[in-house]
Amino acid sequence: MKKLIFIFLLFIYSNAFSEMVNNLEVVGNKRISSETIKVYGEIDLKKNYTEEDVNDVLKNLYSTNFFENVEVNINNNIIKIIVKEYPLIYSIKINGEKTNKIKDAILERLTSKEKESFIKNNLAKDINTIKNIYKTMGFNFTEVDAKTEDLSENRLNLVFYLDKGEKTKISKINFIGDKKIKDRRLRDIIVSQEDKFWKFITKNTNLNNNNVELDKRLLKNYYKSLGYYDVQVISSNAEINENNETVLTFNINAGTRYKIKKISTNVDKVIDKKIFIPLNKEFTKYAGKYYSPFSVKKLLDQVDLLIANNDLQFIEHSVNEIIDPDGIEIKINIYEGSKVLVERINVKGNTITNEAVVRGELLLDEGDPFSSLKLDQSIAKIKARDIFGTVTKTINQGSSNNTKIIDIEVEEKPTGEISAGAGVGTNGGSFAFSISENNWLGRGLKVETFAEIDEETFKGALQVRDPNYGFKGNELKYHVSSTSNDKPDSGYKNRILSTGIGTKFEQYKDIYLSPGISLNHDDLEVQSTASKQLKKQAGTFTDLAFDYAIQKDNRDRKFMPTDGSIVQFGQLMPVYADSLYIRNTFAYNAYNTFSPDLIGAFKFYATSVNSIDSDDVRLSKRIYLPSKRLRGFEAGKFGPKDSGDYVGGNYATTLSFETNLPNLLPESTRTDIGLFLDIGNLWGVDYDSSIDDSNVIRSSVGVNTNWLSPIGPMSFVLSQNLSKASTDLTESFNFRLGTTF
Repeated sequence: MKKLIFIFLLFIYSNAFSEMVNNLEVVGNKRISSETIKVYGEIDLKKNYTEEDVNDVLKNLYSTNFFENVEVNINNNIIKIIVKEYPLIYSIKINGEKTNKIKDAILERLTSKEKESFIKNNLAKDINTIKNIYKTMGFNFTEVDAKTEDLSENRLNLVFYLDKGEKTKISKINFIGDKKIKDRRLRDIIVSQEDKFWKFITKNTNLNNNNVELDKRLLKNYYKSLGYYDVQVISSNAEINENNETVLTFNINAGTRYKIKKISTNVDKVIDKKIFIPLNKEFTKYAGKYYSPFSVKKLLDQVDLLIANNDLQFIEHSVNEIIDPDGIEIKINIYEGSKVLVERINVKGNTITNEAVVRGELLLDEGDPFSSLKLDQSIAKIKARDIFGTVTKTINQGSSNNTKIIDIEVEEKPTGEISAGAGVGTNGGSFAFSISENNWLGRGLKVETFAEIDEETFKGALQVRDPNYGFKGNELKYHVSSTSNDKPDSGYKNRILSTGIGTKFEQYKDIYLSPGISLNHDDLEVQSTASKQLKKQAGTFTDLAFDYAIQKDNRDRKFMPTDGSIVQFGQLMPVYADSLYIRNTFAYNAYNTFSPDLIGAFKFYATSVNSIDSDDVRLSKRIYLPSKRLRGFEAGKFGPKDSGDYVGGNYATTLSFETNLPNLLPESTRTDIGLFLDIGNLWGVDYDSSIDDSNVIRSSVGVNTNWLSPIGPMSFVLSQNLSKASTDLTESFNFRLGTTF
């Protein structure tokens, strides 16, 4: 009985604060129609409205950002809404900036937009946004003021007044503390650069807080990859002088270098442990080596592969890294996660980039089992595209307890780049210029056009690359190029027009296949002083060729590797050609770290080109070894020789041993010194058996030096030939002054 009385009283109470609404009255609206207000407020007529319902109407209308103030009253079955509309922004002007591209970038990132409401509280955020944009360009003391110009009909113009000031240049970069790594190598890791007169194009010589934070992350990741698990980039300090220049200082405490002493798995009881037995082979490979997060990632990739191959659902894993003085123990926990599905994935902030580009990098889709690991890996893949400034994720509860909604927020950034390079040395001068765009038309395409000029060659090309063609993880690339060669020491000059298309994909773990097809037109002229046999090779030729390469890459990293190896075999063969030939190439590079500053490399290279019909291999298709593969010999002036012309060979091999010499000179000299031993051969003359094929082992030993001089980076090679052919031209000294800017 008491329960019934309580329910009755509750019913009377709730109805005492509700009223039936039959009509809507709107006051104060000028731009926004009453019907629009009814829709946005989610107002239903013929409905009892409680106090909670009235609050919902208020929240709905405020969320539109149309109204500065809203009042809702209900009286005599009429819901009365009194609004005060925000002024409308008629136009936004940027005073103090002449470049339209920068103006467009500012307008794109502002919270305030033309033809939308003017909300005064957004001004502070917009001013800060403008300042941050200019900070990325090196203007660290930009002054911004915002003013409004009132117009009729509750409209206004919003004007931002800018005083950019001067760019803050980085005059010097210092690394202090217990860093254990040479400064020069650390400078190669970071993106910030010291300001030099030849670096007039790059923006990285400007002080940029985003770059500095990126530098700190890059340094930390690099040290960890060498086994310095506890590394601390304690601080980065930039002191600005009266000339608006700064000395950027990174304080690094490398800490102890650890090896991996043990790797094990902890598999949940509900999972068949036998599935993960193949991991033991991988564990043996990494145990005893220096710790690296790259190694841990490769182990987790193997775990993911086993999970996928065995069609295990809702299986996740985590890693515990246990440190003691003897090393690091890695324990991989494999367990059954919560049975939650992905209800929806929202992509936000992509004002330029197509949403499909972002979704193409995701490792999970709507309807898939939710996995924190796959989500983190997806975010890492999106960041790796290098087309966004920031990428963040938010996980929200879905419409039911076993679903999640994922919001991925990206921030667009400039993706175009202009670069140039120049050099002069004992082999002549060179110049290169390129323009690239990493997000062409917002489709994630990488487009580059470049020109390269040296003493004998001029090459121009347009290259397009889609890193994720068809969103299947395969790379598609195509090119158009024109190359002109004038090689008086080889007795010919030619012009080659070429176009081609190719792809690259991971066929198996760390094994990549890259097939392609190309069409070439070669207009070959032979000098009048050349031999009769060479003169026969003059003419115009058209080739349609198929090529492929198989590559296995297990280096610890692609940039500046310190461990592992990469091996590749490739072939090029004609589908149609005026003279049929086949080219085979094999290359193998291996790296090993003896100490943080002592890294050795072993490099082997072999290639051959042979005719597969009665014709000889064309002069422009014969093999010429660059001097970087066989140091101590003049480029293009060793190997078979025909009447004074170096005609290249049908076969070539090189073998190199390289290492750097740590701490030989003080770091203040900014000089790196290394040793090398090069062994090689270039031989074979298929078009004339009377010519010496020059089948002689060539070898040299020497010292290579890289010096960051006041006038630009300089490299020196001092070499001593150990063996050579009598016709070879050698050089005991080679230098090059050059840089990119």
